[in-house]
Amino acid sequence: MPDFRSVLASGQAILFDGAMGTEIYRRGVFVNVCFDDLCRSSPELIREIHEAYRSAGAQVLETNSFGANRLKLRAHGLDSQVRELNEAAARLARDVAGDELFVAGSIGPLGVRLEPFGPTSKQEARQMFAEQAGGLVAGGADLLSVETFSDLAELIEAVEGCRSVCDLPVLAMMTVSEGGLSSYGESAVNMAKIMSAMGVEAIGVNCSVGPAVMVDVVQEMAAVTDLPLAAIANAGFPRDVDDRKMYMASPDYMASYARKLIKAGARIVGGCCGTSPQHTAEMASQIRAVALRATTVTESSSAKPAVDTQPAATEPAESQPAATEPVPLADRSAWGQRLAAGLPVTSVEIVPPRGADPSQMVEACKQLAAAGVHAVNVPDGARAMMRMGVIAASCLIEREAGIEAVVHYCCRDRNLLGMMSDLLGAQALGLRNLLLITGDPPRMGPYPDATAVFDIDSIGLTNLVSGLNRGLDPGGHEIGGQTSFVIGVGVNPCEADMNRELERWYWKVEAGAEYAVTQPVFDVDSLLAFLDKIDEGTRIPIVAGIWPLTSLRNAEFLANEVPGIEIPEPIMARMQAAQERGAEFAREEGCAIAREMVAAVSDRVQGVQVSAPFGRVKYALDVLAGLDA
Repeated sequence: MPDFRSVLASGQAILFDGAMGTEIYRRGVFVNVCFDDLCRSSPELIREIHEAYRSAGAQVLETNSFGANRLKLRAHGLDSQVRELNEAAARLARDVAGDELFVAGSIGPLGVRLEPFGPTSKQEARQMFAEQAGGLVAGGADLLSVETFSDLAELIEAVEGCRSVCDLPVLAMMTVSEGGLSSYGESAVNMAKIMSAMGVEAIGVNCSVGPAVMVDVVQEMAAVTDLPLAAIANAGFPRDVDDRKMYMASPDYMASYARKLIKAGARIVGGCCGTSPQHTAEMASQIRAVALRATTVTESSSAKPAVDTQPAATEPAESQPAATEPVPLADRSAWGQRLAAGLPVTSVEIVPPRGADPSQMVEACKQLAAAGVHAVNVPDGARAMMRMGVIAASCLIEREAGIEAVVHYCCRDRNLLGMMSDLLGAQALGLRNLLLITGDPPRMGPYPDATAVFDIDSIGLTNLVSGLNRGLDPGGHEIGGQTSFVIGVGVNPCEADMNRELERWYWKVEAGAEYAVTQPVFDVDSLLAFLDKIDEGTRIPIVAGIWPLTSLRNAEFLANEVPGIEIPEPIMARMQAAQERGAEFAREEGCAIAREMVAAVSDRVQGVQVSAPFGRVKYALDVLAGLDA
């Protein structure tokens, strides 16, 4: 049996098999089962699928290992068995393929965002891909299919990970939308250039869209590379039929487009989501009818294409727009002006209403404006509670109360696209001050079954907003102007794992944070210790969070049920003693403690954010009374 590189060099069309996950589901396995473990738990089921695709005429069988990486397997408690699962997947496909067919080791994305939009470093990602590739190689794979990637940076690490453990041919594939771009805004053309420079054996697109869109994408890629191209499409877009996702493209339709894709320049075709052995059989018949390329592929055709691929692999090969210099901090907002000048800042946290009537919120904010408070902090669904949207509430505050808002914006409820849309809208509405947070999980709130998105965390969101301030989207493309946000982040000086908190602090500052607000401070020593540990090079203005306790019950709730808040025992004892004297004494004691916190930290921070428990601004103003603002 010739090796896969020889077949690529021959110029003949190559047919991959069809969907694995679709066939597994069709056979009655529910989606909450780890599909990648079925090679061990139900090997006959996977063997049956491989044999069906072999009988249908596929020349390449892909292993059942798309999600068999350490991060995705962790959800099933299998993260320590990466090598074993991948080796089992490759051996099973090898047994069916024999010496007549090729086995492609399937490697999909990790399912997390990489730096700078997530906490996973590129080195960690590369190691995880290498771990998976090592198992596939040990099991007998002939090539590695790195597929369905949206993030070009992650695709690069996947290829590098594969290269670090073997010299098998690598097929690198992105997934694109109808516009020919990935969800990160990367073009298939740019991917083709970068992957060509990295020396992979074949490149292409798979998943996401049906074959019609892929014809244009293949033609565009063919114009910039001589590498063999792959087009492995879904069976069209899924439709909802009787509460099920159904792929509507028939075997005949897919087969007709297989022929069109080959004529457009694809050398490798096959099926992705929604396809079946029937689709593969029809595609095989069409491919047999397509003549081999009219011109002989010379040995030089497997070399790197004669295109400008000199930029480093981590940089887009296309001519990139120059980032615009951010608007000076002092020119973005009054809040930013005070931060830039080193002047003290004061803010009060007011939660949006539970209903659609903002009148009480607006009235409270008017009181704060009259008292000379510099800004109102507006939480974004704190503790996963349903309230008025934070952007709408902040617009009402600025418009009707005449005071700037600091908009808390969290990653829990929106995907990457939704976040960018929201932020561009906030810019157009005149909102400028942001506090970027990851967000509390839904299980904390009254709707624990609500889904959470968490496409990125607060570090990734900081990178995203920093890019928008320079006029660029996450893919490095111009957005037609630039935003002018003041970028704030959260920090918890009482975090039990202080090394981790400091690490995240450095990442946030590196990502573009311009100020930080702490969790409510009840332990002054912990805050001062944290400030002492911050390197001089990462110092940005810090605003101390202050919470006036209203009762012993309030103190107990914060200490036991709100993540990130620590209340020392002496403070709890003071609240208990005051509560025993009466509710009013407890409220006064809570305000006294808050004032003590302000006095103790005011010479080490640039300002304070005081919460207004239950929307009662009187408590916050009592704490701020006498503070030199």
